[in-house]
Amino acid sequence: MKFPRFALSLFCFFLASLPAPIMAMGGKPPAAPGPAVPFQSQVDLESTLVKTLLEIRGDRLDIALKDVEALLRIYPNFKLAHLIRGDLLLARAYPLSTIGNAAGASQQQLSDLREEARVRLLRHLEQLPVGRVPKYLVQLQPEQRYAVVVDTGKSRLYLFRNDNGMPHYVADYYVSSGKAGAEKMKEGDQKTPVGVYFVTANLPKTQISNFYGSGAFPISYPNEWDRHQGKDGHGIWLHGVPSDTYSRPPRASNGCVVLANPDMDRLGKMLQVGYTPVVISDRVEWVDAKELIAQRSDLTNEIESWRRDWESIDTDKYLQHYSRNFTAPGQDFHSWEQQKRQVSAAKSWVRVKLSNISIFAYPGREDMMVVSFDQNYGSNNLKNQMRKRQYWKQEDHKWKIVFEGAA
Repeated sequence: MKFPRFALSLFCFFLASLPAPIMAMGGKPPAAPGPAVPFQSQVDLESTLVKTLLEIRGDRLDIALKDVEALLRIYPNFKLAHLIRGDLLLARAYPLSTIGNAAGASQQQLSDLREEARVRLLRHLEQLPVGRVPKYLVQLQPEQRYAVVVDTGKSRLYLFRNDNGMPHYVADYYVSSGKAGAEKMKEGDQKTPVGVYFVTANLPKTQISNFYGSGAFPISYPNEWDRHQGKDGHGIWLHGVPSDTYSRPPRASNGCVVLANPDMDRLGKMLQVGYTPVVISDRVEWVDAKELIAQRSDLTNEIESWRRDWESIDTDKYLQHYSRNFTAPGQDFHSWEQQKRQVSAAKSWVRVKLSNISIFAYPGREDMMVVSFDQNYGSNNLKNQMRKRQYWKQEDHKWKIVFEGAA
């Protein structure tokens, strides 16, 4: 049975929500969709879904139906594809007004699926900024093979490869995040945290319930700055979905970042416990790579100045690098100053070597960087090695350390 010709309004929901630059172009995609394509086991699900939506918009409903049915043969638990197929079957009888015309689904379910379709479509219409990278990945240390950046506002997770300290785009994936949005403050608020975190564990499928899908990777929320700000909570993970689900709506978790199981499996191969940074923002900012290099140079010079002043055993010069609002575990600036003056008095020489330095700009803060490094310390009466983390903040246009402790 062929589809009747009619003034199709299925896409009105999406056109009304597209950004102004895309609307100015009539909402047209970069290239017209082609005919139905054969599906392989490693099909690009999202590209095919978007292609199907664009075929619907172009009134090529027969092709759209063939594609979405082929998609469902590979991913039978993909709820959004089922919804679109149902609409296409209904379109044989009468015009549709939006996505989700079949009876039986709740309005909340329909709203969730429409939003998933919208964010997946926008990713492909907007495309990635050419020649630009997230502003947060200022410097990756050699052992950090990959970095993850999450944009909760666009429901995307971006994977970058470490290319001599600079980020190189590898892939991006659709994700779900907190039901109540971003900027987690307390236990149970159903928000996803915003900040710089690190993968802390790898929980395979055999160690977790079916709810978490094919695997889970806990991250280090709350971090040192979160605790300083009085934020609490725990159990923020990157994880998959139940076996009867392909993907969840954009706002569906209790605070975790959730991927489809095939995407979680691909991403999991790149994650390193204790090394991989996971930077979460509610709106990722992209900059030219040259800007990252300039920021790296600026802060690297400050770190080197701090190191030299420590070696000089001139406590006044050393303490000039610290904010009066400085904290360390169990200490404030006053107690830190007293301790450092007492320790320095017993030193005849100090040598400090830093290596494997990583630098990340803090999301939502124009004035703060997270610095981690391996520290090899030696003096006339003590030697030690440790992984250290510092938070540097600009105060009166000068970089100052506001937190320091073991990483």
